Amino acid sequence: MTNKSFDYPIQPIPFTAVEVTDTFWLPKIEINRKVSIPHNFQMCRETGRIDNFSKAAGLMEGKHQGYPWGDSDVYKVIEAAACSMAVHPDPELDNYVDELIIKIAAAQEPDGYLYTARTGDTKDMHPYCGPTRWSHQYSHELFNIGHLYEAAVAHYQATGKRTLLDVALKNAELICEVFGPGKKFLSNHPEIELAIIKLYRITNEKKYLNLVKYFLDEVRAYFGAGWQHDREAYEQYEATKHSVMALYTFCGMLDFAVLSGDAEYIRLINLLWENIVSKQLYITAGLGSSGESFGGNYELPNSNLETDTPPAIETCAAIGNVLWNHRMFLLHGHAKYIDVLERVIYNGFLAGVSLDGKTFFYANPLEYDGKSEFNMGSATRQQWLSSACCPTNVVRFMPLLPGFVYARRDDVLYVNLYMSNRTEFEMKGQMIQLEQDTKYPWDGTVKILLKPQRATEFTINLRIPGWALGQPVLGNLYQYMKKSNHKLIVKINDEEIAVNMEKGFAVIRRTWNMNDRIELNLPMPVHRVHCNEKVVNNIGKVAIERGPVVYCAEEFDNGPKVLNLILPDKAELKSEYRKDILNGIMVIKGQDFTTIPYYAWANRDQGEMAVWLKRR
Repeated sequence: MTNKSFDYPIQPIPFTAVEVTDTFWLPKIEINRKVSIPHNFQMCRETGRIDNFSKAAGLMEGKHQGYPWGDSDVYKVIEAAACSMAVHPDPELDNYVDELIIKIAAAQEPDGYLYTARTGDTKDMHPYCGPTRWSHQYSHELFNIGHLYEAAVAHYQATGKRTLLDVALKNAELICEVFGPGKKFLSNHPEIELAIIKLYRITNEKKYLNLVKYFLDEVRAYFGAGWQHDREAYEQYEATKHSVMALYTFCGMLDFAVLSGDAEYIRLINLLWENIVSKQLYITAGLGSSGESFGGNYELPNSNLETDTPPAIETCAAIGNVLWNHRMFLLHGHAKYIDVLERVIYNGFLAGVSLDGKTFFYANPLEYDGKSEFNMGSATRQQWLSSACCPTNVVRFMPLLPGFVYARRDDVLYVNLYMSNRTEFEMKGQMIQLEQDTKYPWDGTVKILLKPQRATEFTINLRIPGWALGQPVLGNLYQYMKKSNHKLIVKINDEEIAVNMEKGFAVIRRTWNMNDRIELNLPMPVHRVHCNEKVVNNIGKVAIERGPVVYCAEEFDNGPKVLNLILPDKAELKSEYRKDILNGIMVIKGQDFTTIPYYAWANRDQGEMAVWLKRR
């Protein structure tokens, strides 16, 4: 990162510095590396997305195939490959990506323009391309190149090669010439804002930061892009319109605010966060209750059975929610943002990919009748989607997960997520090794071993999840039926200590010595969750949680008519680990029914599913 006066006050420990050894997450990261990334490249080949670059370059004949935003899918899988190679070198994959980059560079026009839907054979172009460059609201020209920039930065950082970065920088020069005050503005899908900032971080070119400011200042013109039409952007306090577009915009706003020292946007983003978390967040931390858009406050239908506008609860929105909440934490240092982030990764995000890594969800309903074609025309998971934003987003996000575990500020280390891993971080001029061991999310015991080179005083902040403190998320949208009377325990070298809480963290300041041990015991009772009665779809219903995991009932375990299951308030619930099903899961059972983690549904036979169950 370049040396600047402003940045996020808290900095994450990079994903490349955290070696995951976890029995829950490591297999998923490995499946992503070995199965999902190659599968996504294969689907990009089979659907013509890669050939589109060859056609634009004049290397082969034929018309452009697919939607104009197909270029972005190729870029995202390249980014996924680069992030994977950054921690697991793969010469064969490296060579394959190099060959792709040659095609991409060849498709770039002399002035830097890169958009395969227009370059080459321009007969019968998709109507979204518009009659000229930068002329159609849904062209996705800026969206595509935003993902190009992100892929280029990731590839450069992973390999040291400038091949794709030079393509991106050449394009960025054109964007700086075309767009800006007194120049052209295009109301397009947000993404380029946060991507340009990544170029700024590695080049320190101030013009990139200025361009981001211009795009954000003109955000009112973005088709609504998450904003009310009758308010200035700075006065917006209620999230509306397309959820993914809004979340990408929020990320760009925060990046710009902290890097420029201009805090105008921060008040707006804080208000939007409060609105979304307290009135528009699904229990899985999914977003998008009216198609791909935010609905009204407390409008949270569980499926197409409850509304004329089926909720997408899109996988891309789940990923955007993680990226946004991580930035909010880096700015404010409060655990409530990581609470939302954790709820997303174990539920709303993880449901988006099958356990074998080969099929995907675009939509993530909380209720399913067993037959409706809710997933872009399919009644179940698909190997690919006509608009493949979600599969390609999943594969580029999965390698980044270790980068959300730790962060630091001055002499404070934040432990945000719990998964077995090894890492090393700098503190007061020395490198300190840390090992974390846990069976989370099935078990709440977390053990941390510290290995400083010499005795050193600093602070460790352990996040105490909101669910362990009796609150699913901040606000009154969701509440547990009963408060847990289990005690939270923190030990240092086997001796229990008093817990000093600050901003959702247990703050431990002391002089740390070689092989000092921390043990955190988080109680994990089974919780019944009630929803605010303003959410009419969930009146008289209850959901089940254990730790950070939301559960659902599926027809495979319970027979037909899952939507009519009744869970009485006094029915006993027991948890049981089953290593023989769904790659090993904790199930929750009652006398006549079984529930599984929501993320694992639709990995067996097609059938009914419900998160919210009737109480009587």
